[in-house]
Amino acid sequence: MSDVKVEFLFDFGSPNAYLSHKVIPQIEARQNVHFEYVPILLGGIFKLTGNRSPAETTANIENKRKYMFLEIKRFIAQHGLTAYRMNPHFPVNTLALMRGAVAAQREGVFERYVDRMFAHMWEDGLKLDDPAVLRATLEADGFDAARFEAALADAEVKSTLMENTEAAFARGAFGAPTFFVNDEIFFGKDRLRDVEEEIARVKARG
Repeated sequence: MSDVKVEFLFDFGSPNAYLSHKVIPQIEARQNVHFEYVPILLGGIFKLTGNRSPAETTANIENKRKYMFLEIKRFIAQHGLTAYRMNPHFPVNTLALMRGAVAAQREGVFERYVDRMFAHMWEDGLKLDDPAVLRATLEADGFDAARFEAALADAEVKSTLMENTEAAFARGAFGAPTFFVNDEIFFGKDRLRDVEEEIARVKARG
């Protein structure tokens, strides 16, 4: 059986990354694989590629914007993701959140941090780019808020997030969520079926 490495490149600011996060455990269980979560900065990817968010690119294309929301509605219904709510503060600056994700990896609390921040962004609708809101949220979740705040300015944390983002760009990423199955790239939650099929194909090969 061939080895398979599955990566999920994410930013908390992407609703489609949240929706993917909620479905990934089902794929992991079916395929007996583990998705490696890689924090990137979506704004950095946009700068590197010249890309823009769907909210910007569809702002003046009413039919496309309507379809985008219909597609999200269908995905939510298909997977029973009834807790999802569009964040009323969207778009939210995620620089602190994503540096926090890198710090959480270093502190050994990454999985819980990721799960809680996705929930606060896309279920609770919090304005997480407000330092006071983020601090209160971290404290309520039992994280060391002062330690996280200090880590946001840490040179190693900042460079790791930058390196993740630049590496994602170099591999072909232009947005989030982006997936890699070994070296094969897939973009968007609507490619999760293709991701799973590729995982199964790689595992069966050889």
